[in-house]
Amino acid sequence: MTALDTRPGRTEDKYRTRTAYQLDPVERVDPTVWPGVDGPIDGATLAAHAKNGYSVYQELLSPGEIQAYRDELSRLASDPALRADERTVVERSTDEVRSIFEVHEISDLIAELVRDPRVLDRARQVLGSEVTVHQSRVNYMPGFQGRGFYWHSDFETWHAEDGMPAPRAVSMSIALTDNYPFNGGLMVMPGSQRTFVPCTGETPDEHYKASLTEQEIGVPSHEHITALASAHGIDQFTGPAGSALLFDSNLMHGSGNNITPFPRSNIFVVFNSVENALVEPFAASAPRPEFIASRQNTPLSR
Repeated sequence: MTALDTRPGRTEDKYRTRTAYQLDPVERVDPTVWPGVDGPIDGATLAAHAKNGYSVYQELLSPGEIQAYRDELSRLASDPALRADERTVVERSTDEVRSIFEVHEISDLIAELVRDPRVLDRARQVLGSEVTVHQSRVNYMPGFQGRGFYWHSDFETWHAEDGMPAPRAVSMSIALTDNYPFNGGLMVMPGSQRTFVPCTGETPDEHYKASLTEQEIGVPSHEHITALASAHGIDQFTGPAGSALLFDSNLMHGSGNNITPFPRSNIFVVFNSVENALVEPFAASAPRPEFIASRQNTPLSR
């Protein structure tokens, strides 16, 4: 065990990671879909979500809404004050805006979307409880120069660096541009959420400053990625603007670079169960900032 694991008051760590030596993957002990809350997801879709770790919802947004959110993303990216804010992450090579975090606190329009029943009620249904926003952001992947993200489980980072006890969290990615197989769309390994893959290496102080543009600590080994891909295969989220992907916090996923002329942008919201409140990080010296990982646990409501 690491020194961090033995601190007084430490919550039991069922998902050890960031060790000096490679640990074997472990079978997840928590469900993917939690009982207790009804919602708009039909039974067949909910069962498929429990099996695969994700579900897709076409035409979640109307054409008018899509344009309104596109305009809002353009406004946010061109705001010089926001550009200078720590919540804005830029590409290392081009200095173009890559992501803007805590966007539901910045934009009234996106704050309304986060609370929209089409979004909120699906998260509540999958997590079986009231929820809070763990993280929100808008992502920009311009044509020709948008960089992807290597294979990873979000929960591994949220557990290690934020103190999320269990993978009782779900993300919704809402596409504001068409997602093709060739413009850096998100790839997922269906069913991989049932296996937690520990990673090696100590978490550096203020690791978030580097990991938000390129993550090097908290990524699985080639051996484990190969094993998961061989066992589960790889799917890709494609579809027209306005579509949404709802996926489990422990689902293995990644995206390639966008070298096409077709940009890809999305609104990304992470919902955490209020019954899964953050504790001290399991493998970091201090929690990440609030704008990346909110420690508020007030239920989200209309």
